[in-house]
Amino acid sequence: MDSGTQIASAPSAVLIAGPTASGKSSLALRLAEIVDGVIINADSMQIYDQLSILSARPTVKEMGAIEHRLYGYVAPGERYSVGRWLDDAVEAIRDVRAGGQCPILVGGTGLYFKALIEGLNVVPDVPEAIRVFWEAELDRLEAPEALHAVLVERDPAMAATLKPADGQRILRALEILDATGKSLLDWQKSDALRHDPAIAEGAIRMALCPPRELVYAKIEKRFDQMVELGGIDEAVHMAGLGIDPDLPAMKAIGVSYLADYDRGALDYDEAIRLCKRDTRRYAKRQMTWIRNQMADWPLFDSAEAAIAHFLIEMKKYKVGN
Repeated sequence: MDSGTQIASAPSAVLIAGPTASGKSSLALRLAEIVDGVIINADSMQIYDQLSILSARPTVKEMGAIEHRLYGYVAPGERYSVGRWLDDAVEAIRDVRAGGQCPILVGGTGLYFKALIEGLNVVPDVPEAIRVFWEAELDRLEAPEALHAVLVERDPAMAATLKPADGQRILRALEILDATGKSLLDWQKSDALRHDPAIAEGAIRMALCPPRELVYAKIEKRFDQMVELGGIDEAVHMAGLGIDPDLPAMKAIGVSYLADYDRGALDYDEAIRLCKRDTRRYAKRQMTWIRNQMADWPLFDSAEAAIAHFLIEMKKYKVGN
């Protein structure tokens, strides 16, 4: 059976994890053709609508005729959380299933898959007034370390778990404390979970982890292609949005270094070197996460090996079995 042959039935979902530049997006496309699938994004950078090149988001041409969801639909200035992604993903999965197709979730964000499979602590929504207040406090104090000092006074146990420079997490801790009267630590330890067990039941899981030297070589080549496609212009655009530099979208690899190069603060070769270095480090962290946190996922060093495994798994879904 070749990878272009469609099969009559399907698993509840297909989950594909892997480091950046591993080829997982291409693998997802090939599997979608086999199983009449819809691809759902599980990458925390590819959700942003103005960050297509530096996040390596699939292009319209690369997507082809396969439907893709949860790509490029969040403004970079929005606060986006694992919990919001879980809500969006569950809704997308249910909708895809209702249409008789197979959801294929692909990405490199381990926390997204962890939330999908294991659930997530339910933390109440923070009223807008409280959110605005603490954002204004951070602006007024001008440094996250000063806000961390406030958290130390009010919730020393939570403060001890956070870096004083981590403004976003400090904000979150203070917002939750004010909104609920309860430490974020207590919420995190709660047994109350937002979880749809059907997400994990009957799903085919796979982790694509080619040899490290191959991933690194692809990173080098791909980043050069990103620059050719307009990566510097995208970085300059992102830096010019005037949004909080501590927001996740602004921490996308390449935004800071390439914007620094454009304004003359960094040499071109050095900017590219740093971008590639940070991407390699990111890929290494992703591979470590997969091996440590996804030890029960089948691990493949090539797309061909993953497809062969997938076709074997799919035999149980064939009509007449």
